[in-house]
Amino acid sequence: MELHERQATWNGFGDAWARAFELVVTPLLFALGGWGIDRWLDTSPWFALGLGVFGVVGVSVKAYYEYKAAMEREEEGKPWTQSRP
Repeated sequence: MELHERQATWNGFGDAWARAFELVVTPLLFALGGWGIDRWLDTSPWFALGLGVFGVVGVSVKAYYEYKAAMEREEEGKPWTQSRP
């Protein structure tokens, strides 16, 4: 295996870890922020739940659009994407 191939493999592993970390930590941080607001306003789980769900939805939407853009870049110039004259 050549150096370029190994670098691409390790970059793929790094990207996967970064995405996994982002999918877990972002909603957790939002929920923790909501928990702090709940303690401050004495509104038990509402802000924690709301901000946690907001974090999950936000990360999911971001992942969808990143995936869609990556697939468009990958399929650019492929024969099945060209229209017939």
